[in-house]
Amino acid sequence: MKSALVSLTSLLFISACASTPPAEPQPTPPAPAPTRQTPPPSTGALTPLPPVPGSVDEFNRTAGDRVLFAYNSASLTFDARAILSRQAAWLNRNGNTRILIDGNCDERGTREYNLALGARRASAARNYLVNLGVAPSRISTISYGKERPIDGRSNESAWSRNRNAHTGIVSGAVS
Repeated sequence: MKSALVSLTSLLFISACASTPPAEPQPTPPAPAPTRQTPPPSTGALTPLPPVPGSVDEFNRTAGDRVLFAYNSASLTFDARAILSRQAAWLNRNGNTRILIDGNCDERGTREYNLALGARRASAARNYLVNLGVAPSRISTISYGKERPIDGRSNESAWSRNRNAHTGIVSGAVS
């Protein structure tokens, strides 16, 4: 019995040390047939069309129609000069266009004071455009003082938006 136990133990020991035979190589599956690529699903958002050259929309989108001023000031800021420079370039490319620059103020101050300040703001914008080659005969100015705010709230954020000179196209733009 002892020899049978030794034989069985030897057999188990030998079988535990044996390595497994290498697996036979499997055939590779065929490549899938090429498919047509489909575009990604639409998000529903439309890509905006570029503005029509010479249009009011082009002027507003490429040049900007409003410059802002500091409190109690008619001095042009660096940003205001950049916008007016783009306006002048657009106006010089579209020589039949006439504009109206309206000067505006925030609600603080008297009506008379704000009308005068709005006139100085409109004149500052006009003079800058004239210095950049826009014919003075194409530019009209008006002051609305504090009478036409674009933001009716009574806080610094609203007041800073209301201190502006707005350039509107009167005639000559492409429809």
